[in-house]
Formats: sequence, structure tokens, C-alpha cells
Amino acid sequence: MTEQHGERADAAVKVMVVDDHPMWRDAVARDLAAAGFDVVATAGDGPQAVRRAQAAAPDVLVLDLNLPGLSGAQVCKELVAANPALRVLVLSASGEHADVLEAVKSGALGYLLKSAGAEELIDAVRRTAVGDPVFTPGLAGLVLGEYRRLASDPAPAAADEPKAPQLTERETEVLRLVAKGLSYKQIAERLVISHRTVQNHVQNTLGKLQLHNRVELVRYAIERGLDDA
Repeated sequence: MTEQHGERADAAVKVMVVDDHPMWRDAVARDLAAAGFDVVATAGDGPQAVRRAQAAAPDVLVLDLNLPGLSGAQVCKELVAANPALRVLVLSASGEHADVLEAVKSGALGYLLKSAGAEELIDAVRRTAVGDPVFTPGLAGLVLGEYRRLASDPAPAAADEPKAPQLTERETEVLRLVAKGLSYKQIAERLVISHRTVQNHVQNTLGKLQLHNRVELVRYAIERGLDDA
């Protein structure tokens, strides 16, 4: 299914699968394990997902939204707040706009519908693991539209707001492309730099701006008109 060097790379990626339907959960876990991922845990409800994720420390959490005990969005928010390095890919039967936006606001990096095939899921987990946002076609535009709406809302007043931090020319260039909705891979190809270099620029920018995730970063960029530059 994947090339040998790809399987070796995936083996280092620890994945956890959360879904309240045992047969579906087991099937997803099986497909990911067969593709070479290290499936470190599964869970069937919200509280169990939080406990097991904290213990297993996965790199990627494949998460259903409709969970007993604690919703998927709440699980995502709690775990990402505790570990911002965790990457969450929502795998849901719902394509409702409200569900997609709630998941993204809770810290999910991507959103895939359960109608996706096994190959699409495997590719989505692989891309999520390296920090690329992954959305079922049609949903990416919705999320970018929401970023724009948020950016048009008045920002809360900050007391004695410090002078804006200085970004390098390359960091600004990367930030502009992030705001346009490009994936890290697309940015790397556009600027003829490595994927890891793009990630490093994004991490440096987050640190300088004292932001926590891609959602806040895109909002910052759109507020300053960088997406139209």
C-alpha cells in the first residue's frame, strides 16, 4: 500500500483512534496499523479518550465528535490545551458546518468525513502528523471563510499592547501563504524550501507573536491584510 521508506517513516508516528462504535474503531485502527503507523491506544468515550491519550501520548489523535461522556470537541480542546504539539484529525459522519467550525476552534488540525476511503484516511493521518491541515473537499473553504469572519470581529482590547514583534522577510512570506490557506507542503513548493523549514518558520512566528496555534496565526495575518497582499 505504501512504499517501504514511507512505512518506516510512519512507524515513528504514534496514533490513537477514538470512536464509540467498536467495529468502526477497530477497522480504522487496523487500517492504520497495516499502513505502518504505531497505533498506541483506542477509546470509546470522551473521558476514556482523555485518560488514555494522556497516558499514551500519541502524535496524532483520530477523533470522532459524537462521543458519550464528553463530546469530541471537548476532548480535543482539553487535550490540545494540555499538549499543543498534539495533532487532531476529526473523523466524523457529520459534514454540518457548525460541527466543522467547532472542531477547528477546539484545536483540530483537520476534518475528514467517514465516507473517505482507507487510502484517503491514511494519507490524511500522514499529512496531519507533519502539521498539514487536511479537510474533506469543500470544507477547507468554509474554514478559511470563518477565519475571515473572525478577523473582521473587533479584537479584545489589550492594555498597553507592546510594539508588534519584528518578523523576518521569510517569516512574513510564510505567514502570508498560511493566511491564504496553503498547506505546509504547498508553501514549501512555492518557496522552494523544505517542509521542515516551513514548520520552523511557523513555530518561530508563533513564538514571536505569542500565539498558540494555526487558527490564531491565520486570524492575526488576516487582521493585518496579509492574505490580500
